Amino acid sequence: MIVLLFYCSIVLLFNCVFFMEGNKKYLQLSDIEAYFVSFSLSNYVWSVIVYWDYFSKDTVGKQFVKAVDSISANIAEGFGRYNKKDKIHFYHYSYGSIKESLDWNQKAKVRKLLTEAQYDYIYTELDKLPKLTRQLILYTDLHLKH
Repeated sequence: MIVLLFYCSIVLLFNCVFFMEGNKKYLQLSDIEAYFVSFSLSNYVWSVIVYWDYFSKDTVGKQFVKAVDSISANIAEGFGRYNKKDKIHFYHYSYGSIKESLDWNQKAKVRKLLTEAQYDYIYTELDKLPKLTRQLILYTDLHLKH
C-alpha cells in the first residue's frame, strides 16, 4: 500500500518524498505536469515544422521551435537549481516562452503553414501551460524554504 506524505492535485511536487513500502521515491522532472506537457508539445511542433519548405522553416519555423523548446528547457533548468529564487526565475522565463509560442502559432496559422487541426492542438496544449506554470511557481514559493 502506498502511503503519501503529501500530494498536490496536479503533480507539481518539489523535493517531496513518497514512502512506498519503506522505499523512498524522490520527485523526478518528468513528474511535473508543466514539464511533461511542454516537452511533448515541443516534440510535436518539431515533427510538424520539419516538413515545411526551406523559407518557412528558416523564418518562422526556427523561431517557433526555439520558443516551444525553451518552455520545457527553462522548467528543467529551474528544477535543477538549488535555491527557490533561482527556480522561480527560470519558471518565469518559461512563462514568457509560452506567450512567445502562442504568437508563433498564430503567425503560422495566418501564413497557412499549419492545418486547422495542427493549430488547434498546439493552441490547446499551450493554453494549459500558463496555469500549470503559475501553479509550479506558487508551489515552489510556498513550500521551499530558500
